[in-house]
Amino acid sequence: NSIGNGSGSSSPFSKESVKEIIREILAEQGAKRLSDQKIADLLEKRGISLARRTVAKYRKELDIDSSYERELQ
Repeated sequence: NSIGNGSGSSSPFSKESVKEIIREILAEQGAKRLSDQKIADLLEKRGISLARRTVAKYRKELDIDSSYERELQ
């Protein structure tokens, strides 16, 4: 089950593997500073094209607060 990019082609990454990569990015980069758009940009550098809103959805599924809420903690 791979991720589609909306243009008919798909990424070789599964939803679960992308979520794990998001978790790794937040651990590496210092989670408080990264917005969903910045996470999407970092994923793009790894060859994973996702919309910001998809990153937000996956982040919520991982039970990780938004960057604004993480700043407050």
